[in-house]
Amino acid sequence: MKISSLNGIKMNVVKTAGTGVVNSDTIFEFQETENIVTAAYSGGLIARGFLAGIRQGERLSFTFCQLQTDGQMDNGLSHCVLSLDSDGLMILTESFEWKSRDGSPGENIFRQIEAPSSQYSQKNFLG
Repeated sequence: MKISSLNGIKMNVVKTAGTGVVNSDTIFEFQETENIVTAAYSGGLIARGFLAGIRQGERLSFTFCQLQTDGQMDNGLSHCVLSLDSDGLMILTESFEWKSRDGSPGENIFRQIEAPSSQYSQKNFLG
């Protein structure tokens, strides 16, 4: 199944590498215009982070920079593949490489945070 757009999608990390800093409390908010994808993220050990890159089909390449809650600043590169899980939610599998610190490359897996059920939509609350 083709994944049309990451625009407005929120994800968190469901699996992180030992060399990674993000965790399940880190929320990524994606924007996509044509093949340009950006995201802002924060939570857990991350005070604020940003990524920017390009999308070619189901593959993405990013550069990222982040400020941790302890004041450490980091950056690096990542290559990702998009897929869908059995519930139809987006999965992003990221292979990353630090540029600001020593450490082996790692892999993180992100999962789309489910949108609220339609039963809780404003229309239903208003009757």
